[in-house]
Amino acid sequence: QVHLAESGGGSVQAGGSLRLSCVVSRTTYASLCMGWFRQAPGKEREGVALLYKDGSTTYADSVKGRFTISKDNAKNILYLQMNSLKPEDTAMYYCAADFARYPAAAGDFAYWGQGTQVTVSS
Repeated sequence: QVHLAESGGGSVQAGGSLRLSCVVSRTTYASLCMGWFRQAPGKEREGVALLYKDGSTTYADSVKGRFTISKDNAKNILYLQMNSLKPEDTAMYYCAADFARYPAAAGDFAYWGQGTQVTVSS
């Protein structure tokens, strides 16, 4: 069993920054692929950034150059650094994890946090 708990959301003006955190528990016996997703009202859940077991990363085109996914392995915390935020980034943000090598979509991730709200005003 894997438990995820997000924090760090809030309200900021366009151009501002936020850093989301996700505390990851019970990862002792196998490596996890991690990801950040977001969902705006009336929209489908969208992949934002993925961190694979080998340390490689992928980003949605809409956030490339602005967002960075990383993990502090010693503390077991996943981060999403979000810079140059835009109103279009407004959404509920979720962290997710799976033991598969290359999960690619939201449906591929077995473990989810409860979400943290990010609101960006113009």
